[in-house]
Amino acid sequence: MNKGKYVFAQLLSFLDPFIFLRISKKYDGDKYVKQFTCWNQLSVLMFGQLSNRESLRDLVLATQAHASKAYHLGFGKHATKSTLADANAKRDYRIFEEYAYRVVAEAQKFQAVDIFKLNGKVYAFDSTTIDLCLSAFEWALFRRNKGGVKIHTLYDLETQIPTFFHITPAKVHDGKAMDAIPYEENSFYIFDRGYNDFQKLHNIHSVNAYFVVRGKKNNNFKPMKWKRRFKPESGILSDATGYMDGQLTMGKYPDKIRRIIYWNEENKRKFIFFTNALDISPETVAELYHNRWQIELFFKWLKQHLKIKKFWGKTENAVRIQIYSAIIAYCMMAIVQKKMGVDRTIYEMLQIVSLSLTDTTDLKDLFAKPNYNIVNELDGSTEPTLF
Repeated sequence: MNKGKYVFAQLLSFLDPFIFLRISKKYDGDKYVKQFTCWNQLSVLMFGQLSNRESLRDLVLATQAHASKAYHLGFGKHATKSTLADANAKRDYRIFEEYAYRVVAEAQKFQAVDIFKLNGKVYAFDSTTIDLCLSAFEWALFRRNKGGVKIHTLYDLETQIPTFFHITPAKVHDGKAMDAIPYEENSFYIFDRGYNDFQKLHNIHSVNAYFVVRGKKNNNFKPMKWKRRFKPESGILSDATGYMDGQLTMGKYPDKIRRIIYWNEENKRKFIFFTNALDISPETVAELYHNRWQIELFFKWLKQHLKIKKFWGKTENAVRIQIYSAIIAYCMMAIVQKKMGVDRTIYEMLQIVSLSLTDTTDLKDLFAKPNYNIVNELDGSTEPTLF
């Protein structure tokens, strides 16, 4: 079926170009364009991310090296540096943003699982900061002599797929991004200590959703009801239901809230959690927060393996396009993993693909694990041979 087809072209076949074309038409992305379309632009950017290109010049040289294969790879035509830079700067980033959400939704559908059995989705929300040179990215002021952008991400812990992104200058406080989250009824939202804003947490409670947030030592709390007799191995030191104390905090969160104190034996640390989920076990609350670290792994992969630590354009529009194309590439690999039943992690698949994009190997053979149990026979002997 895929005989003679390049690996990169096989991967692109898991995306729907017609949906992308409709979105592009909506924002006049290909208006007056004759050769290098928005789809070609996305293909080139994803090729650069999957092949670990370091700079715009590096990416352009890679496409020129494969100029004879450009059409079959999906580039349409190999991109010049000026053409690609101009496209990144001027074409509406909303084309790539809207398509990224479409691909995210498809990846979620294929990865759907119910690990925590809570009758609702479980999300972690956090941000990662990418430092930028202020002299080149003047729009991204962070500190006096430093620039940067923040990618605020809502990450589905059960499907391991990012579902919502909010890109801001790095100086925007994490807590302010909580207002942008599209909250869903009966879903759980896990936050770190930087999101200790009880007014915004009460907004989650008011839409019949749940939160788990790591508390601070100075959070005043007035317990009304205690649960006792915990197993020592559970790590639970305290589980109390009550109200926030202090006039200011109580005004922000006037309803019942639960405080759980947990001891992590492995790290020798004590954690304080606040949640409005009054009926689940305290062990489940601790487990939910523990799984929040999956989003940190996602940020690490995004920076190291999808090349958004170095940007291929200086404008805010170019930065957004590169971030969304990286997210599309990540979710595309998640779709490939599930549709083909690949018995490898997305990280392993990215490593393999980075070396094989212009090969004509079938994806099934590319991602198949070698059989180390094969016994070579030579002249009737069962001794292993050199080869």
